Amino acid sequence: MLALIESFSEKIKGGLTVSVLTVTGLSQRFLDKQLYQDASFQVNEADHLGVVGQNGVGKSTLIKILTGSLEPDAGTIVWKKHLNVGYLDQYVNLKPGQTIMEFLRTAFASLYAKEAKMNEIYADYAADPDDELLEKAGTLQQELEANELYDLDTKIETVATGLGLDAIGLDHPVDALSGGQRSKIILAKLLLEKPDMLLLDEPTNYLDVSHVEWLTGWLQEFEGAFIVISHDFDFLEQVTNAILDIEFGTITKYTGSLHQAMRQKEADHETYMKAYEKQQAEIKKQEAFIRKFKAGTRSTMAKSREKQLARMTKLTPPGNRAQAHLVFPYQEVQSQILVDVNDLVVGYDQPLLAPINFTVAKDEVIALEGFNGIGKTTLLRTILGELKAISGSVEYADNVKFAYFEQELNWKIPKQTPLQFLLNKYPALSQRPLRQVMARTALTREEMDKPLQMLSGGEQSKVKLADLMLQPSNVLVMDEPTNHLDEDTKNALAAALQAYPGAILMVSHETGFYDDSWVDTTINIENLRAK
Repeated sequence: MLALIESFSEKIKGGLTVSVLTVTGLSQRFLDKQLYQDASFQVNEADHLGVVGQNGVGKSTLIKILTGSLEPDAGTIVWKKHLNVGYLDQYVNLKPGQTIMEFLRTAFASLYAKEAKMNEIYADYAADPDDELLEKAGTLQQELEANELYDLDTKIETVATGLGLDAIGLDHPVDALSGGQRSKIILAKLLLEKPDMLLLDEPTNYLDVSHVEWLTGWLQEFEGAFIVISHDFDFLEQVTNAILDIEFGTITKYTGSLHQAMRQKEADHETYMKAYEKQQAEIKKQEAFIRKFKAGTRSTMAKSREKQLARMTKLTPPGNRAQAHLVFPYQEVQSQILVDVNDLVVGYDQPLLAPINFTVAKDEVIALEGFNGIGKTTLLRTILGELKAISGSVEYADNVKFAYFEQELNWKIPKQTPLQFLLNKYPALSQRPLRQVMARTALTREEMDKPLQMLSGGEQSKVKLADLMLQPSNVLVMDEPTNHLDEDTKNALAAALQAYPGAILMVSHETGFYDDSWVDTTINIENLRAK
């Protein structure tokens, strides 16, 4: 049973370290996979804690357990008493017709309620002067001024600008927002509330470079504790001072930056390997002695050693992480220019961008940049022919073949397994080659046979990568392919893209994912924004 009880302070190295969260004996199984087994860790009040691990190890599940939305199989969660914990709730109710500004003001609902109460008291005083009423109103006014009531709109505008909401418009209705924009306003409200502790699951996923930089600065200055899950290692390196690493059913806490944590992890692994190999050699030596003398004159000694072996605390074999090896098949094409974009205007009812002109050469890598919601995905989908252009044209060379990685994790039949999805899409292929391709993305056999809707975001992205590996193409269109991927798979993806002989059109908010050593052209969409 999950225990929510008051935590404690403990003395460490002569100083007082205040614990805000203590997790003890945590075990959790998901279907046939053991996520954690008897894991324990502590979060202190000054911890800016990053959570890392391969896709599917249980990072998001950990957040769900900490927020109480998921009951663990075993273990206790010990919170500091009266701690105000805030977390990104993607399922929060958005009131239809409410504007972004009105929604963000709900972060200060208690202050606005006190202001309304104060105004009501002043109105009562005007109708019936009473010193007691005046004193009550004055007390409320002092409290509101101490909480900077009259500067709240400025605070809201600062956070909104930092996260790019001003580009959408604070008078924009919340029920007309895209999924990414919705995530942004929920994050903005959480930051405005400034709780004692934050729980953040992939907060940078829908943020562009400048907005990630702003959030980085905000978190660096945050005085409380936080736990953040992110596959953006550059971001984690800048905002964390401790790391939780989830691997092989264990949760290990390291102090220091992400880089320092990974070095310590590697050193710990080497030490463990040496101890494991030494113990295995000793076990083999003793087993050989027991076999040789168990039935002979030295049987008493052999039995004694057998008992010693039985009592020995045996080290478990070190786990081996699957590594992704991605290759995108290329279909030969003769033309030098594969795509020619002429005065193209994209959008829905209204143009999103000014007319755009560019070409895509047969081996050219083009990165599209610009803040979230400006129209990068719309431009890609228009070039692919999925959306109709408002005006202008896109011309294609003969035998152009696109392969498209769509950033949204949408599945027509979410209850299908990855294997069923690929069998339906590629009926000429049998199970074996499809499983082999999925294995190259580091998906396990168990993950291949789970419903898509039960896979983590990273595991679903790996299914999409496996799909691309079955499509010969000469133009790869990659829309935020790194959003949910772990670091190992991101590195494999970068290597595969660099090895791909065809053209690439790519959108990625992660500045560390690509550079000009392999990207030929960068197009900043913000310079093309429709006026």
